[in-house]
Amino acid sequence: MQDLSVVTSWIHSLLTGYMPEWAAVTIECVVIGVALLLLYSLLALFYILFERKICAYFQCRLGPNRVGFWGLLQSVADMFKILIKELISLNHIDKFLFALAPYLVIIASMLAFANLPWGNGLQIIDFNVGIFFLLAVSSIGVLGILLAGWSSNNKYTLIGAMRSGAQMISYELSMGLCVITIVVLAGTMNINEICLAQEHLWFIFSGHIPAWIAFIIFMIAGTAETNRGPFDLPEAESELTAGYHTEYSGIHFGFFYLAEYLNLFIVSGVAALLFFGGWMPLHIPGFDAFNHVMDFIPSVIWFFGKAIALSFVIIWFKWTFPRLRIDQLLTLEWKYLLPINLVNLVLMVLVVTYSLYL
Repeated sequence: MQDLSVVTSWIHSLLTGYMPEWAAVTIECVVIGVALLLLYSLLALFYILFERKICAYFQCRLGPNRVGFWGLLQSVADMFKILIKELISLNHIDKFLFALAPYLVIIASMLAFANLPWGNGLQIIDFNVGIFFLLAVSSIGVLGILLAGWSSNNKYTLIGAMRSGAQMISYELSMGLCVITIVVLAGTMNINEICLAQEHLWFIFSGHIPAWIAFIIFMIAGTAETNRGPFDLPEAESELTAGYHTEYSGIHFGFFYLAEYLNLFIVSGVAALLFFGGWMPLHIPGFDAFNHVMDFIPSVIWFFGKAIALSFVIIWFKWTFPRLRIDQLLTLEWKYLLPINLVNLVLMVLVVTYSLYL
């Protein structure tokens, strides 16, 4: 398995050979920031086209097929269109909070995005409570959504924001407990060490039944956290036009749009990290020749392949199941997923404890 930290260390040594270390670190931070923004934008364009094509195939349609070969430039055309759209000025709103809300949403999404383990030795933020930090920064987004709905001074946006707040705060509990379940199995909150702990076998296989239960609940809760169907009540078009971002236009609406698709990738990436080894290749104990072949595939491809495959599952949810009512949505979390999660956490503790004494 190629260790990309060798390349990053060589670049750092090269820079420090020509300039003071503070200047080298500054340049590295700027380059990493630009690379993150570029990757963020490109992934959003890919996911918009990806979902539209999948939706079309589920509904026996072609999807975008006019702009570019196979419609590949449709998302690019949409991006330029939204960039030149006018920012409509509204009366009777809280202008400061109205303008602040989309930036809070996009900043929360970017911070979580930067935590993902892109490859072996290719992680931007790596410290001993990395998974806890990831959960913390991902929770900031709900503040932006609540501010957007309240500051718009509109009944539809306020209802959408309150629905989203209730939904996201509720399902964060299940996501957190699923993460804690895997932290118990891994014995660490360091993101890189969680990947390394799956060197011989991914947690979805080595974690027994509790890992499968945690994975299923994580995918359900992750779908609800991203406000995607069948949990898209905050944006219910048939009831609330567009929910909390009804009054937004131009690039401000684009921020909400980008964050929704990138949150889909972030949830999928975290699921890949926790249950499928992140950038770690598929290794089967006893099959050394197979494992050696798997090691030739770059770790970056492993991570992106797993994340996109899990994203496909979440998109599949949206175009398969009908939208839930708000009471059904909250009942599912508080009466079913949360109690199951608590019992599952205790079960994982017993599994790990029993394994230690075998």
